[in-house]
Amino acid sequence: MSPTKRNVKAKWPGFTTDLLRGDGEHADRVSFLELFFDLVFVFAVTQISHTLVHSIDDGHALDGGLQAAVIILAVWWVWVYTAWVTNWLDPDKAAVRWMLIILMVLGLLMSTSIPEAFGDRALLFVSAYVAMQVGRAIFTILSMVRFVPENALNVTRLTIWFCVSAIFWFWGALTEDLTARLVLWGVAIVIEYLGPVSRYWVPGLRSSYIGGIPIRGGHMSERAGLFVIIAIGESVLVTGTAFADHPIDLPNTLAFFASITGSILLWLLYFSRAESGGSRFIRRHSNPSLVAANSYTYLHVVLVAGIVVIAVADELVLAHPIDAPRQLTLALVYGAPALYLIGNLVFKKSIGAPWLKSHLAGVGLLVIFGAVVLLSGIQLPALVHSWIANVVLIAVVIGEEIDFRRERSRLRSLR
Repeated sequence: MSPTKRNVKAKWPGFTTDLLRGDGEHADRVSFLELFFDLVFVFAVTQISHTLVHSIDDGHALDGGLQAAVIILAVWWVWVYTAWVTNWLDPDKAAVRWMLIILMVLGLLMSTSIPEAFGDRALLFVSAYVAMQVGRAIFTILSMVRFVPENALNVTRLTIWFCVSAIFWFWGALTEDLTARLVLWGVAIVIEYLGPVSRYWVPGLRSSYIGGIPIRGGHMSERAGLFVIIAIGESVLVTGTAFADHPIDLPNTLAFFASITGSILLWLLYFSRAESGGSRFIRRHSNPSLVAANSYTYLHVVLVAGIVVIAVADELVLAHPIDAPRQLTLALVYGAPALYLIGNLVFKKSIGAPWLKSHLAGVGLLVIFGAVVLLSGIQLPALVHSWIANVVLIAVVIGEEIDFRRERSRLRSLR
């Protein structure tokens, strides 16, 4: 669905070439350049998980976890806003291509800085991040202002919000106190995440109307699905690397299969039903932009965070598969899949599914198992806990499939 175009060349500066996506047969297609752009975020997710593992190994789990949370939210935010822009603009147009290429370079600088974002590379991390957010927004304004000025005004409000948050990003980067930096960057994240909720309210300008922003449901759902694959791919990389670095014996082999089985289950939980269902739901909904804002802009960050923490848990288990894990490792082994299930549950609800009993039961079982093990002090090898978590996820996958087939049979009987 394209916005109604109005050429206002005489009034506004901006690109004279129409860079908006058309309405043709392949309007929802994800371009190869967008997939190329995503490679930077494969590296970013890898950096986040490995940095968190190092923080845990060094005994700084709380600080490392809070810092990782800020970084995950920032990385997701810069990616998802780029996905929105390429939902509006055509990546096959030369100017948009160059914009994405420049964003890739900046994204690579940002990603390389992640391990030292709370160290010596704070200013580089922030400079790259802010340049991506503000620069892409200005480019979008120049692309839209002559053809869809209403949407250009919406992006202008967004740009103002990014400029306000940039104050806190740079303030945090320039302070030497790491606690102060964490707080200031947390404020910046809160400002940016409150932007869509407040409809980018700016004094003197009316608030944005999200229902007026065009959205291509097929493109947005596919882009979000691709990021989920990126995150799951991190688990696969962790598994393969760890198995290659350890001797091939029974414990390591069982831990390897536990991890790869978990990755397959994560894929099944998302792609069996949710990914295609989201695209269909957006197309049918009276306000597709609102659905995309809720389901893909916000809720998917919970899924991504769950997958990243699962990768961290896998790496800790693979390092010592037959040892009794520390309490933190146990909490991650059971808590991370529970977080992912919660993300799946809420996302599927947002695209028209009921509250899935299989997912609710899975979350409950993971929490119960984790609490029992932590409180009782039961000593079991780490890989056993990984397999227990996998068994719960297997039960959830089977339960969801049974419920889906029952519902499909019921609908057929009503025809």
